[in-house]
Amino acid sequence: MTQSTNPRAHGVLKIGILCHPTYGGSGVVASELALTLAERGHKVHLFSHAVPPRLAHVTGQVEMHIAQGFPYPLFHSTPHDLAITSTILNIQRESGLDILHAHYALPHAVSAYLARSAAIADRARRAPKIVTTLHGTDITLVGNDPSYAPLTQFVIEQSDAVTAVSENLARRTRENFCREPLKTCAIEVIPNGVDTDLFHPAAGEGRDPIAPTAVHVSNFREVKRVPWLLEAFARASVGTNAKLQLVGDGPEQPAARAKARELGIEARVEFLGERDRLPEILAPADVFLLTSSDESFGLSALEAMSCGTAVVATAVGGVGEVVDDGINGLLSGVDDKDAFAANVVSLLFDRRRAKQMGAAARHSAETKFARGTIVQRYEDVYMRLLLDSAWPFP
Repeated sequence: MTQSTNPRAHGVLKIGILCHPTYGGSGVVASELALTLAERGHKVHLFSHAVPPRLAHVTGQVEMHIAQGFPYPLFHSTPHDLAITSTILNIQRESGLDILHAHYALPHAVSAYLARSAAIADRARRAPKIVTTLHGTDITLVGNDPSYAPLTQFVIEQSDAVTAVSENLARRTRENFCREPLKTCAIEVIPNGVDTDLFHPAAGEGRDPIAPTAVHVSNFREVKRVPWLLEAFARASVGTNAKLQLVGDGPEQPAARAKARELGIEARVEFLGERDRLPEILAPADVFLLTSSDESFGLSALEAMSCGTAVVATAVGGVGEVVDDGINGLLSGVDDKDAFAANVVSLLFDRRRAKQMGAAARHSAETKFARGTIVQRYEDVYMRLLLDSAWPFP
């Protein structure tokens, strides 16, 4: 194939994205990245074991590959990661892939590595480059477990490029997994982005709540500390009609419901479950609450900020890289419930101050975290890797 007939010579790439089909940050970021890359003319394949929620109700040019594996009695659970690897290899053999972008080191960077190794052995087409994006628990929780740490280190070293969603996560990765002077320790920080057209203050027009309203969005895992949040909210709103809306579902929801009853605030707490139309919930709220004990970035907080809603959060992990304390939100120590409750009071019951910080939050989302800007940075990574290789591609 000559340079002139190779579409990749004109910046059009064949990209495979691997992600979890969840409401969590990595699934959302991967889905938004896939959609935007497809809008820009790239051929995008998304590999997962179910349809990610952000892609379930949209039209577009992203080609979905749902690989659930064969339910053989020998397996305790269906080996989705092996099925995904095999599906990638089929696409590679049929039409080729330039980039495999794995969101999460385990299992997706492992699947990408296996698929690339098989592609090298095939010799039929040029093997794809691997980009691994680290999102948080793949490093801080799963990857640090002795059962998985050596494998996590291996796939980081074998990736052609590694990115992290915050400086905090990049530092922790270097400390725990990088063996100097390996080149892969040069982790590039590319923060999560947000669709500022979708997550917009106008989404709340005509929905101004009468009662002061706080909102929280999460997957209700233990690290999100929803029962802790309820205790702080009860302390901040005692004797008032303030409401708390909890969006999402997960293992800690029963404990959160029990805590709301125990605190006597169940009438003022709404468990909304999983929702696709988040902007209509985030934009009218007076304040967004984030109480995690660890958080590599805080995508839900960024989406609230893009809706013009100020954030009250715990100063953990990479949250301080998203929320500017005293400017677009308020931060407190991770275990300082009194300080957190005081911050809630200062915004939940002062709508003028909350709106001022909300406007600053919107400005930050537009200028620092707009989806198009972030996707361009990933495109730059892809092109840099490919330009380091011989052109044209077979």
